[in-house]
Amino acid sequence: MRGFLTSSNGAPSIAVSSIGVTCAAALALPLSAPPAAAAPARPSGAAAAVRSSGAAVPARPSEAGASVRSSEAGVPGGTRSLPLVPLSRVRVLGTAPEQGLYRGDGEHFSLVGVVWNDPDTELHGRVQVRTRSARTGKWSGWQDVETHNADHGADPGTAERDARRVRGATAPLWVGESDGVDLRVRAAGRGARDGRTAEPQRPEPPLPSGLRLELVDPGAEAAPGGAPAQAPRTGPRSEAERAASAANTDLARFGALEIPALGKRATERELARLAGPVRAKPYIGPRPRIVTRRGWGADESLRQSGFVYTKKLKAAFVHHTASGNKYSCSQAPSVIRSIYRYHVASMGWRDIGYNFLVDKCGTIYEGRAGGVAKAVLGAHTLGFNNNSMGIAVIGSFGGTKPSGAAVKAVARLIAWKLGLSGADPRAKTYLTSGGGNLYPKGKKVRLNVISGHRDGFATECPGKRLYAKLGTARSSAARYQGR
Repeated sequence: MRGFLTSSNGAPSIAVSSIGVTCAAALALPLSAPPAAAAPARPSGAAAAVRSSGAAVPARPSEAGASVRSSEAGVPGGTRSLPLVPLSRVRVLGTAPEQGLYRGDGEHFSLVGVVWNDPDTELHGRVQVRTRSARTGKWSGWQDVETHNADHGADPGTAERDARRVRGATAPLWVGESDGVDLRVRAAGRGARDGRTAEPQRPEPPLPSGLRLELVDPGAEAAPGGAPAQAPRTGPRSEAERAASAANTDLARFGALEIPALGKRATERELARLAGPVRAKPYIGPRPRIVTRRGWGADESLRQSGFVYTKKLKAAFVHHTASGNKYSCSQAPSVIRSIYRYHVASMGWRDIGYNFLVDKCGTIYEGRAGGVAKAVLGAHTLGFNNNSMGIAVIGSFGGTKPSGAAVKAVARLIAWKLGLSGADPRAKTYLTSGGGNLYPKGKKVRLNVISGHRDGFATECPGKRLYAKLGTARSSAARYQGR
């Protein structure tokens, strides 16, 4: 399949190359907590409201505060973008080494993150946040926000990566329904303020410029909980909604909330229908149930119009979202809507970066738009987005073991999806690097068909506990394929 970009009516328009994305590595730096009662100064200036009407409109760094709200009727939610303020008078190369923000004015949100101007600049330091529950009114303890530090994003030299709206960012952190936030960011250095010294020692290097706090409200569920795929509903309204649903009509009815599971024989018949007669024995796993973008409530007005495709899928990269594990399975659609908003409205990507997401209960969700059976070009593994797909397990797995249901779902998804292109989950394959910190651009790299994000880029993703389960995923996926 040739890589191409379609217009909103489905017609191909321009040829494209690769695109890239996600995961996070935490920097564990000692940081003494200020007294709980202490509150950083609030930023001055009136907040400016900005409404989006199609493409994402991230707030400009020069604005004192900006709100990006959904324009899709019936799909509420939004993003509040606020500049950080210095927490001391010290300056290093013109930048305060300690910055933060306190907001206790009742702004509702469920996910937080920090962004900055230059996506090529790394944040060397520690980011911590505490939030006030909108239900109980109690403040949480301080939580670390994982820093991405350039291990994610579209491949170098691509239109998505070079867009002026793209920013550097931390991982998003799911905090649940909240109405107050206290954030602090401290640059890494040889010393830090410990209460005995008047000022921190000189950090090296300084914090990135244009630091902003992103408060993301996922909005309410777009569909009633537990509604079957073919439940009567008003059909997709906008052109973007119709295009996203139409991309899956080779597998399910137009506007379906989910793509139902199929048995192995039915999946093999479907493969023959999609790819033509299969001469050799078809090694493909049974199609798993997949919740569509409409099923989890994607606001299609946020993303860029059209779809971008790569060639034949040869590998799958497994990620974690690094957004924490404090979510219930019923909240997973809200978490995904929040990550989607963060990727698009806050970080400036064309769509959510992952091709698929999996929650702790093993439910599989469609990620980047373009059709779950098609080779959609994602933004998940910087340098290796061409000819691959990205699957993110929702959560953080550096020290937490992933659920058996999640690992099984990853294996079932890969057995089906890579089976469409004839890939053996136990095998190795060659991918050409688009540029990164492990392999230079143009180098052909031999990788496992099922790899972790860290195999293509120097990062902690997908966390050591999930990475340790990839062997199980390989053997299980091969078994599902009948190998």
